Amino acid sequence: MSSRPWMRILASETPEAWLQAAAGQLELLVLDHAHCERKAASTALSLMYRYPELDDLQHYMSRLAREELRHYEQVLTLLRARGWQFRKLKPSRYAAGLHALVRAGEPGRLLDSLIAGAVIEARSCERFAALAPRLDDELSDYYQRLCVAEARHFEQYLELAAKYDRAGELDSRLQALRAGEAELIATPDERFRFHSGLPIAA
Repeated sequence: MSSRPWMRILASETPEAWLQAAAGQLELLVLDHAHCERKAASTALSLMYRYPELDDLQHYMSRLAREELRHYEQVLTLLRARGWQFRKLKPSRYAAGLHALVRAGEPGRLLDSLIAGAVIEARSCERFAALAPRLDDELSDYYQRLCVAEARHFEQYLELAAKYDRAGELDSRLQALRAGEAELIATPDERFRFHSGLPIAA
């Protein structure tokens, strides 16, 4: 994998303040990570149900859902091994804020949904890579391995977006969504989560 491939998609890096907050809240970080993996599987299944006529999308999203569920199981195992209980969490504004940029009508909705998937996976990859040197050996090794998987995911989301880009809008819509995502990452966020923005000082 080339160095920092996610920066071809993302418009910004994770702020140092978030990384410092994450290192001091490992239980919450890993707990929300578990929720993220489950949501990623749910998103893949949702796309399958929404677009049953798209053969390539069906095959990719089926594989993606299975892989994300395996990651979910792995993170649950990490939680259990550390004596941390899986529980409900209120989400941060991140996913809702990004999906608010997705157009409602087709074919724009499909294109934007695929681009949003790529951006989310790229941010996950970027954060795994940035966090790995700051964590204990077990988590560091796991997050480095996950970074490889997330890089594959965002590339495949973009490949699908290019395939189904009927109006030649991929570049312009990627610019719009990556700009919106960067703002969510760079501005204060009331909840610390895996994809949250700047932490608000207590």
